[in-house]
Amino acid sequence: MEPKKNPKADVSRNGSVYFAVGLALMLFVTYSTLNYKTYDKDDIDIGMVNMDDLDDEEIPITEQIQTPPPPPPPPVAPEVIEIVEDEEEIEETVIESTETDEEEEIVEIEEVEVEEVEEDIEVPFAVIENVPVFPGCEKGNNDTKRKCMSDKITKFVQKKFNTDIAGDLGLTGRQRISVIFKIDKGGNVTGVRSRAPHPRLQKEAARVINLLPKMKPGKQRGKAVIVPYSLPILFQVQD
Repeated sequence: MEPKKNPKADVSRNGSVYFAVGLALMLFVTYSTLNYKTYDKDDIDIGMVNMDDLDDEEIPITEQIQTPPPPPPPPVAPEVIEIVEDEEEIEETVIESTETDEEEEIVEIEEVEVEEVEEDIEVPFAVIENVPVFPGCEKGNNDTKRKCMSDKITKFVQKKFNTDIAGDLGLTGRQRISVIFKIDKGGNVTGVRSRAPHPRLQKEAARVINLLPKMKPGKQRGKAVIVPYSLPILFQVQD
């Protein structure tokens, strides 16, 4: 017995496809129905623009304020003109030309001697090449002359200094006086400065140092120079 149904006409074979298409169509119809909007035509009034009203618009007239012009500047005072009499003689400045010609003799300029200005150079007593020579210290080398000069100045100060001044001032104990002086290019003692516990001691120290005899000046590279010298004076005041 032959089947009556054609096997190619099986509807259930594409059932899932038809179901999906139908579902999509129904969702689209539902979405469109929910979002559909209607408007009342009586509430819509777009109006009309009357062009004649624009032509009748009045434009206010603005008045331009004119500022007054600035006042004219004051008149310039006339310059004072000094009248010079014709008889007065006016000296004219004559500018001489500095140009020369071939016939003009050339004057030879004599050699100009430039005098060297000697500088006052100071060299410390401890490093000078030739120390100042105190009277009686002419013999020996440089170190011997330096020691001899120090001993001679110390003995001279001990002999001339009046130590009784400290007792008269009421000072007790050991006293120290610092003295600084210079031996110039001529061997003279200059620029004496002293520092002591009392002005009278300073004055006495300066007096004694100014009594030092003239010396032979110190030399550096064969030239006489200024030599500074410092001397401490120490003595004990008996109670």
